[in-house]
Amino acid sequence: PASAADEPYEINAILSLTGSAAFLGNEEKQALEAVEKITNAHGGIRGRKIRFVVQDDQSNPQTAVQLTRGVMDKHVPVILGSSLVVQCNAMMAVVKDNGPVQYCFSPGIHPDRSTYTFSSSVSTKDLALLMVRYFHKKGWNRIAVMTSTDATGQDAERNFDAAFAAPENKGTQLVTREHFNPSDVTVAAQLQRVKATNPQVLVAWTTGTPFGTVLRDIAGAGLDIPIGAGNGNLIYAQMKQYTKFLPKELYFGGVQYFRDPSDIRGPLRAPIDEFDKAIAPSRPDLGQGLGFDAAMIAVDALRHLGTNASAAQIRDYIDGLHGYIGTHGVYDFRAGDHRGLGVGNAVMVRYDAGKELFVPVSKPGGDPLR
Repeated sequence: PASAADEPYEINAILSLTGSAAFLGNEEKQALEAVEKITNAHGGIRGRKIRFVVQDDQSNPQTAVQLTRGVMDKHVPVILGSSLVVQCNAMMAVVKDNGPVQYCFSPGIHPDRSTYTFSSSVSTKDLALLMVRYFHKKGWNRIAVMTSTDATGQDAERNFDAAFAAPENKGTQLVTREHFNPSDVTVAAQLQRVKATNPQVLVAWTTGTPFGTVLRDIAGAGLDIPIGAGNGNLIYAQMKQYTKFLPKELYFGGVQYFRDPSDIRGPLRAPIDEFDKAIAPSRPDLGQGLGFDAAMIAVDALRHLGTNASAAQIRDYIDGLHGYIGTHGVYDFRAGDHRGLGVGNAVMVRYDAGKELFVPVSKPGGDPLR
């Protein structure tokens, strides 16, 4: 009979495979499958293959907590996921004191260094700063903001308040602030109030199904201005669903692998090429990216520490990690933000409906491309 050491080492993940965030969760699962294949092709963890065990929280925070407690009963050192702010915050409360390490795939949580939680990608704080900086440099200074009333929207509202207050964005004006419930079937009234303020650009920040409602009503209101959107909607399949009512100019905050391939040189080239190859034939978008780097960093920690590593050892290892090159950029966790990336790793992108492609429109950090 095979010994336990011959069995694949299991790494647990809790993702939103069904429910409102399913479009994200299933792409994150695809990323884990790619990381599993890459890791095993390169010797696994100290010669032992890995296997990701993925459970579905149904886009529900209560289910995410139940599944987290079940995984904790196995005394594992690390859990990956979940997909949205509300699930990740609920899981973070469970693991904060003694672990296991939780690597959340949402950029919208902001864990304290004392916790066992890490957050994937560039922070939504930095994405809000990036977006306002880009609009300001384009001369679009009358900005309306409309956010959902859930955890994702509340986080965005705080972040945009900070971005408007930044000295570099002096001259920008928040012309109106509107809210909507993610379960609302229409936001027509809010958009009429937005339209009355004559904005140059509207930031409509929500994730998943509610974003479709917002875009449909923007088209219905005849609001023909640039739209800034939450990065959680940087999904090709989602854009295809909304083809009939996409605005002419739709902008998102993205990360390094959304840059023009000809503009990516040096050490970033290898991990991005590996990522593209692993995800093919799909075109990588946000979902795969959120899961890919986070899972690779978790594997890197286990390779260095071994499969008997404790949650505290893994947390301390990642906390000290710097110079790690991923698809989002060069990571440095020593700042203590449990993220390792900043606004300099982000780029603005625009969805080109004709090409069905997310196209970069800024340099890293937000300066518009000429």
